Amino acid sequence: MSTSVVLFYVVGVTAVGWLIVLSRRGRRGPGGPVHDRDEVAFLNGGPARVVDSALASLHADGRIAIGGPGIVQVLRPTAHDPVERAVLQELTAAPHGALATLRFAVMRHPAVQETGDGLAARGLIAAPSARRRVIRWCVGLGIAAVAMVPVALVLTVAQFMDGDTPVPFILKVLPVIVGVLITAVVCGASASSRVSSAGHAAVSAYGRQHAHLADPGTLVALYGLRALPDPALREQLATAARFRPAPPFPRGRRPATSSSSSSSSYDDSAFLPVMWCAAAAGGDSGGGGGCGSGSSCSGGSGDSGGSSCSGGGSSCSSGGGSSCSSGGGSSCSSGGGSSCSSSSSSCSSSSSSCSSSSS
Repeated sequence: MSTSVVLFYVVGVTAVGWLIVLSRRGRRGPGGPVHDRDEVAFLNGGPARVVDSALASLHADGRIAIGGPGIVQVLRPTAHDPVERAVLQELTAAPHGALATLRFAVMRHPAVQETGDGLAARGLIAAPSARRRVIRWCVGLGIAAVAMVPVALVLTVAQFMDGDTPVPFILKVLPVIVGVLITAVVCGASASSRVSSAGHAAVSAYGRQHAHLADPGTLVALYGLRALPDPALREQLATAARFRPAPPFPRGRRPATSSSSSSSSYDDSAFLPVMWCAAAAGGDSGGGGGCGSGSSCSGGSGDSGGSSCSGGGSSCSSGGGSSCSSGGGSSCSSGGGSSCSSSSSSCSSSSSSCSSSSS
Protein backbone atom coordinates (compact mmCIF):
# COMPACT_ATOMS: atom_id res chain seq x y z
CA MET A 1 0.00 0.00 0.00
CA SER A 2 1.43 3.35 -1.01
CA THR A 3 2.25 6.17 1.38
CA SER A 4 -0.59 8.32 -0.01
CA VAL A 5 -3.19 5.63 0.74
CA VAL A 6 -1.85 5.17 4.28
CA LEU A 7 -1.96 8.93 4.82
CA PHE A 8 -5.58 9.12 3.63
CA TYR A 9 -6.65 6.38 6.04
CA VAL A 10 -4.73 7.75 9.03
CA VAL A 11 -6.18 11.23 8.60
CA GLY A 12 -9.67 9.93 7.87
CA VAL A 13 -9.85 7.53 10.82
CA THR A 14 -8.44 10.18 13.15
CA ALA A 15 -11.06 12.70 11.97
CA VAL A 16 -13.92 10.23 12.42
CA GLY A 17 -12.74 9.28 15.90
CA TRP A 18 -12.33 12.91 16.97
CA LEU A 19 -15.78 13.85 15.68
CA ILE A 20 -17.45 10.96 17.53
CA VAL A 21 -15.66 11.85 20.77
CA LEU A 22 -16.58 15.52 20.36
CA SER A 23 -20.25 14.67 19.77
CA ARG A 24 -20.44 12.45 22.83
CA ARG A 25 -18.60 14.97 24.99
CA GLY A 26 -21.21 17.66 24.30
CA ARG A 27 -24.01 15.41 25.62
CA ARG A 28 -22.31 13.51 28.39
CA GLY A 29 -23.90 13.32 31.80
CA PRO A 30 -25.62 10.91 34.15
CA GLY A 31 -29.02 11.45 32.54
CA GLY A 32 -31.98 10.49 34.66
CA PRO A 33 -35.51 11.85 35.02
CA VAL A 34 -36.56 15.48 35.01
CA HIS A 35 -37.12 16.97 38.45
CA ASP A 36 -40.03 19.33 37.92
CA ARG A 37 -42.34 21.11 35.52
CA ASP A 38 -39.78 23.82 34.76
CA GLU A 39 -37.27 21.30 33.43
CA VAL A 40 -39.92 19.74 31.20
CA ALA A 41 -40.83 23.18 29.86
CA PHE A 42 -37.18 24.02 29.19
CA LEU A 43 -36.61 20.78 27.28
CA ASN A 44 -39.76 21.27 25.22
CA GLY A 45 -39.48 24.97 24.45
CA GLY A 46 -36.57 26.65 26.17
CA PRO A 47 -36.82 29.64 28.54
CA ALA A 48 -39.94 31.00 26.79
CA ARG A 49 -41.91 27.85 27.60
CA VAL A 50 -40.70 27.94 31.21
CA VAL A 51 -41.97 31.50 31.68
CA ASP A 52 -45.28 30.82 29.94
CA SER A 53 -45.81 27.77 32.14
CA ALA A 54 -45.19 29.82 35.29
CA LEU A 55 -47.48 32.63 34.09
CA ALA A 56 -50.25 30.16 33.31
CA SER A 57 -49.95 28.60 36.76
CA LEU A 58 -49.94 31.98 38.52
CA HIS A 59 -52.95 33.13 36.54
CA ALA A 60 -54.92 29.89 37.01
CA ASP A 61 -55.21 30.15 40.79
CA GLY A 62 -55.69 33.90 40.91
CA ARG A 63 -52.25 34.99 42.10
CA ILE A 64 -51.86 37.34 39.11
CA ALA A 65 -54.30 38.89 36.67
CA ILE A 66 -53.54 39.50 33.00
CA GLY A 67 -55.78 42.02 31.33
CA GLY A 68 -55.83 43.90 28.07
CA PRO A 69 -53.71 45.07 26.50
CA GLY A 70 -51.21 42.69 28.09
CA ILE A 71 -50.98 44.25 31.55
CA VAL A 72 -50.08 42.03 34.51
CA GLN A 73 -51.16 42.76 38.08
CA VAL A 74 -50.21 40.90 41.27
CA LEU A 75 -53.20 39.80 43.33
CA ARG A 76 -51.50 37.45 45.80
CA PRO A 77 -47.67 37.58 45.98
CA THR A 78 -47.23 33.86 46.61
CA ALA A 79 -44.72 31.72 44.68
CA HIS A 80 -44.48 27.94 44.68
CA ASP A 81 -41.14 27.59 42.88
CA PRO A 82 -38.11 29.74 41.94
CA VAL A 83 -39.45 30.65 38.49
CA GLU A 84 -42.76 31.88 39.89
CA ARG A 85 -40.76 33.86 42.45
CA ALA A 86 -38.75 35.36 39.59
CA VAL A 87 -41.97 36.39 37.84
CA LEU A 88 -43.17 38.22 40.94
CA GLN A 89 -39.77 39.86 41.45
CA GLU A 90 -39.55 41.09 37.87
CA LEU A 91 -43.16 42.22 37.98
CA THR A 92 -42.42 44.30 41.06
CA ALA A 93 -39.52 45.96 39.23
CA ALA A 94 -41.49 46.45 35.98
CA PRO A 95 -42.70 50.05 35.64
CA HIS A 96 -45.97 49.32 33.84
CA GLY A 97 -46.49 45.56 34.22
CA ALA A 98 -46.31 44.94 30.48
CA LEU A 99 -46.61 41.19 29.77
CA ALA A 100 -44.18 41.14 26.83
CA THR A 101 -41.48 43.00 28.78
CA LEU A 102 -42.05 40.73 31.77
CA ARG A 103 -41.61 37.58 29.68
CA PHE A 104 -38.27 38.74 28.28
CA ALA A 105 -37.00 39.77 31.71
CA VAL A 106 -37.93 36.47 33.37
CA MET A 107 -36.48 34.43 30.50
CA ARG A 108 -33.06 35.79 31.43
CA HIS A 109 -33.50 35.48 35.18
CA PRO A 110 -31.00 33.11 36.87
CA ALA A 111 -33.88 30.91 38.05
CA VAL A 112 -34.73 30.14 34.41
CA GLN A 113 -31.20 30.15 33.01
CA GLU A 114 -29.86 27.78 35.66
CA THR A 115 -32.58 25.30 34.74
CA GLY A 116 -30.92 24.88 31.36
CA ASP A 117 -27.47 24.66 32.95
CA GLY A 118 -28.65 21.87 35.21
CA LEU A 119 -30.14 19.94 32.30
CA ALA A 120 -26.90 20.35 30.33
CA ALA A 121 -24.83 19.10 33.27
CA ARG A 122 -26.95 15.92 33.35
CA GLY A 123 -26.68 15.38 29.59
CA LEU A 124 -30.38 15.97 28.88
CA ILE A 125 -29.70 19.00 26.69
CA ALA A 126 -26.62 20.16 24.81
CA ALA A 127 -25.00 23.46 25.71
CA PRO A 128 -24.98 25.93 22.78
CA SER A 129 -21.17 26.24 22.77
CA ALA A 130 -20.74 22.45 22.48
CA ARG A 131 -23.31 22.24 19.67
CA ARG A 132 -21.63 25.05 17.74
CA ARG A 133 -18.26 23.38 18.04
CA VAL A 134 -19.54 20.03 16.78
CA ILE A 135 -21.38 21.66 13.86
CA ARG A 136 -18.28 23.61 12.84
CA TRP A 137 -16.21 20.42 12.81
CA CYS A 138 -18.92 18.55 10.89
CA VAL A 139 -19.09 21.24 8.22
CA GLY A 140 -15.30 21.44 7.96
CA LEU A 141 -14.81 17.68 7.68
CA GLY A 142 -17.69 17.34 5.22
CA ILE A 143 -16.16 19.96 2.94
CA ALA A 144 -12.73 18.33 3.30
CA ALA A 145 -14.17 14.92 2.36
CA VAL A 146 -15.79 16.32 -0.77
CA ALA A 147 -12.58 18.17 -1.66
CA MET A 148 -10.60 14.93 -1.39
CA VAL A 149 -12.52 13.38 -4.30
CA PRO A 150 -10.87 15.51 -7.03
CA VAL A 151 -7.52 15.08 -5.26
CA ALA A 152 -7.95 11.32 -5.39
CA LEU A 153 -8.89 11.54 -9.08
CA VAL A 154 -5.71 13.50 -9.85
CA LEU A 155 -3.62 10.93 -8.01
CA THR A 156 -5.42 8.15 -9.90
CA VAL A 157 -4.55 9.78 -13.22
CA ALA A 158 -0.94 10.13 -12.08
CA GLN A 159 -0.95 6.44 -11.15
CA PHE A 160 -2.10 5.43 -14.65
CA MET A 161 0.47 7.69 -16.29
CA ASP A 162 3.20 5.94 -14.31
CA GLY A 163 1.96 2.62 -15.64
CA ASP A 164 0.96 1.36 -12.20
CA THR A 165 -2.61 0.11 -12.77
CA PRO A 166 -3.47 -2.80 -10.48
CA VAL A 167 -6.21 -1.02 -8.48
CA PRO A 168 -7.13 2.62 -9.16
CA PHE A 169 -6.08 4.93 -6.33
CA ILE A 170 -9.56 6.40 -5.93
CA LEU A 171 -11.06 2.97 -5.26
CA LYS A 172 -8.50 2.43 -2.51
CA VAL A 173 -9.33 5.63 -0.65
CA LEU A 174 -13.04 5.90 -1.45
CA PRO A 175 -14.14 3.97 1.69
CA VAL A 176 -12.41 6.39 4.05
CA ILE A 177 -13.73 9.45 2.17
CA VAL A 178 -17.28 8.13 2.31
CA GLY A 179 -16.85 7.21 5.99
CA VAL A 180 -15.75 10.73 6.91
CA LEU A 181 -18.63 12.24 4.93
CA ILE A 182 -21.27 9.99 6.50
CA THR A 183 -19.90 10.61 10.00
CA ALA A 184 -19.97 14.38 9.44
CA VAL A 185 -23.59 14.26 8.25
CA VAL A 186 -24.79 12.02 11.09
CA CYS A 187 -22.98 13.95 13.83
CA GLY A 188 -24.13 17.28 12.37
CA ALA A 189 -27.75 16.11 12.34
CA SER A 190 -27.42 14.96 15.95
CA ALA A 191 -25.86 18.28 17.02
CA SER A 192 -28.66 20.26 15.38
CA SER A 193 -31.03 18.96 18.07
CA ARG A 194 -30.77 20.70 21.45
CA VAL A 195 -32.36 17.84 23.38
CA SER A 196 -30.51 14.54 23.70
CA SER A 197 -32.14 11.13 23.44
CA ALA A 198 -32.00 10.91 27.24
CA GLY A 199 -33.81 14.25 27.43
CA HIS A 200 -36.58 13.08 25.09
CA ALA A 201 -36.98 9.90 27.15
CA ALA A 202 -37.19 11.91 30.38
CA VAL A 203 -39.89 14.20 28.95
CA SER A 204 -41.89 11.22 27.70
CA ALA A 205 -41.70 9.56 31.10
CA TYR A 206 -42.83 12.76 32.84
CA GLY A 207 -45.74 13.10 30.43
CA ARG A 208 -46.91 9.55 31.18
CA GLN A 209 -46.62 10.05 34.93
CA HIS A 210 -48.50 13.36 34.93
CA ALA A 211 -51.03 12.70 32.16
CA HIS A 212 -53.84 12.93 34.72
CA LEU A 213 -52.95 16.53 35.65
CA ALA A 214 -54.91 19.27 33.93
CA ASP A 215 -53.45 22.38 35.56
CA PRO A 216 -52.51 25.04 32.96
CA GLY A 217 -48.85 25.21 34.03
CA THR A 218 -48.26 21.52 33.35
CA LEU A 219 -50.25 21.60 30.11
CA VAL A 220 -48.14 24.50 28.78
CA ALA A 221 -44.91 22.79 29.86
CA LEU A 222 -45.83 19.60 28.02
CA TYR A 223 -47.72 20.86 24.97
CA GLY A 224 -47.21 24.61 24.62
CA LEU A 225 -49.65 27.51 24.51
CA ARG A 226 -52.05 25.62 22.27
CA ALA A 227 -52.96 23.43 25.27
CA LEU A 228 -54.17 26.33 27.42
CA PRO A 229 -57.89 25.91 28.18
CA ASP A 230 -58.37 29.67 28.70
CA PRO A 231 -58.64 31.26 25.23
CA ALA A 232 -58.21 34.81 26.58
CA LEU A 233 -54.97 33.94 28.37
CA ARG A 234 -53.79 31.95 25.37
CA GLU A 235 -54.29 34.97 23.13
CA GLN A 236 -52.55 37.29 25.59
CA LEU A 237 -49.48 35.05 25.85
CA ALA A 238 -49.39 34.44 22.09
CA THR A 239 -49.48 38.18 21.46
CA ALA A 240 -46.69 38.75 23.98
CA ALA A 241 -44.65 35.99 22.31
CA ARG A 242 -44.86 37.84 18.99
CA PHE A 243 -43.33 40.93 20.55
CA ARG A 244 -39.71 41.46 19.56
CA PRO A 245 -37.60 44.20 21.12
CA ALA A 246 -35.34 46.30 18.95
CA PRO A 247 -31.91 45.97 20.60
CA PRO A 248 -29.01 48.06 19.30
CA PHE A 249 -27.05 45.66 17.10
CA PRO A 250 -23.82 46.69 15.41
CA ARG A 251 -24.23 47.51 11.74
CA GLY A 252 -24.36 44.39 9.62
CA ARG A 253 -25.24 42.11 12.55
CA ARG A 254 -28.58 40.53 13.27
CA PRO A 255 -29.71 38.35 16.16
CA ALA A 256 -29.53 34.61 15.59
CA THR A 257 -33.09 33.34 15.51
CA SER A 258 -34.44 29.86 15.24
CA SER A 259 -38.05 28.92 14.67
CA SER A 260 -39.64 25.53 14.94
CA SER A 261 -42.64 24.92 12.72
CA SER A 262 -45.93 23.97 14.29
CA SER A 263 -49.43 23.44 13.05
CA SER A 264 -50.72 25.60 15.89
CA SER A 265 -50.70 29.36 15.59
CA TYR A 266 -50.17 29.60 19.34
CA ASP A 267 -46.86 27.78 19.55
CA ASP A 268 -44.57 30.22 21.37
CA SER A 269 -41.39 28.94 19.71
CA ALA A 270 -42.72 30.03 16.31
CA PHE A 271 -42.63 33.70 17.30
CA LEU A 272 -39.74 34.19 19.68
CA PRO A 273 -35.96 33.86 19.51
CA VAL A 274 -35.45 31.78 22.64
CA MET A 275 -32.58 32.91 24.86
CA TRP A 276 -30.44 30.55 26.92
CA CYS A 277 -27.44 32.14 28.58
CA ALA A 278 -25.71 28.78 28.93
CA ALA A 279 -22.66 28.61 31.15
CA ALA A 280 -19.72 26.83 29.56
CA ALA A 281 -19.72 23.21 30.65
CA GLY A 282 -16.52 21.46 31.57
CA GLY A 283 -14.42 24.52 30.84
CA ASP A 284 -15.24 24.35 27.16
CA SER A 285 -16.25 27.74 25.81
CA GLY A 286 -16.54 26.48 22.27
CA GLY A 287 -14.84 29.58 20.97
CA GLY A 288 -17.98 31.69 21.10
CA GLY A 289 -18.03 35.24 22.37
CA GLY A 290 -19.13 35.60 25.97
CA CYS A 291 -20.63 38.24 28.24
CA GLY A 292 -18.98 37.07 31.41
CA SER A 293 -16.29 34.75 32.68
CA GLY A 294 -16.93 31.09 31.99
CA SER A 295 -20.00 31.63 29.83
CA SER A 296 -20.87 31.77 26.15
CA CYS A 297 -23.24 33.50 23.76
CA SER A 298 -25.03 31.37 21.25
CA GLY A 299 -28.11 30.93 19.09
CA GLY A 300 -30.35 27.92 18.93
CA SER A 301 -29.46 26.36 15.57
CA GLY A 302 -25.88 27.28 15.27
CA ASP A 303 -24.84 30.79 16.15
CA SER A 304 -22.22 32.60 14.20
CA GLY A 305 -20.10 32.66 17.31
CA GLY A 306 -19.81 36.43 17.15
CA SER A 307 -18.76 38.50 20.11
CA SER A 308 -22.03 40.33 20.64
CA CYS A 309 -25.50 39.27 21.59
CA SER A 310 -28.55 41.08 22.81
CA GLY A 311 -32.19 40.88 23.73
CA GLY A 312 -34.73 42.73 25.76
CA GLY A 313 -34.34 42.32 29.48
CA SER A 314 -31.19 40.25 29.32
CA SER A 315 -28.97 39.56 32.31
CA CYS A 316 -25.20 39.48 32.09
CA SER A 317 -22.70 38.23 34.57
CA SER A 318 -20.38 40.71 36.14
CA GLY A 319 -17.38 38.48 36.66
CA GLY A 320 -14.01 38.30 34.98
CA GLY A 321 -13.42 42.02 34.86
CA SER A 322 -16.64 42.88 33.15
CA SER A 323 -18.44 46.12 33.99
CA CYS A 324 -22.11 46.98 34.21
CA SER A 325 -23.67 50.32 33.53
CA SER A 326 -27.27 51.43 33.53
CA GLY A 327 -29.15 53.88 31.43
CA GLY A 328 -31.41 53.97 28.43
CA GLY A 329 -29.61 50.94 27.06
CA SER A 330 -27.66 49.12 29.73
CA SER A 331 -24.60 47.19 28.72
CA CYS A 332 -22.31 44.57 30.13
CA SER A 333 -18.91 44.31 28.57
CA SER A 334 -15.93 42.08 29.19
CA GLY A 335 -12.24 42.63 28.62
CA GLY A 336 -12.31 40.49 25.49
CA GLY A 337 -14.33 43.08 23.65
CA SER A 338 -17.54 41.10 23.49
CA SER A 339 -20.67 42.88 24.62
CA CYS A 340 -24.27 42.30 25.51
CA SER A 341 -26.76 45.10 25.17
CA SER A 342 -30.48 45.25 25.74
CA SER A 343 -33.33 47.67 26.18
CA SER A 344 -33.82 46.76 29.82
CA SER A 345 -30.87 44.59 30.76
CA SER A 346 -29.89 43.71 34.29
CA CYS A 347 -26.48 42.70 35.58
CA SER A 348 -25.99 39.91 38.05
CA SER A 349 -23.06 38.09 39.59
CA SER A 350 -24.03 34.73 38.11
CA SER A 351 -21.81 33.13 35.46
CA SER A 352 -24.49 32.99 32.77
CA SER A 353 -24.38 35.11 29.58
CA CYS A 354 -26.81 36.44 27.01
CA SER A 355 -27.65 34.08 24.23
CA SER A 356 -30.30 33.26 21.70
CA SER A 357 -31.30 29.75 21.31
CA SER A 358 -34.10 28.12 19.77
CA SER A 359 -36.76 26.52 21.62
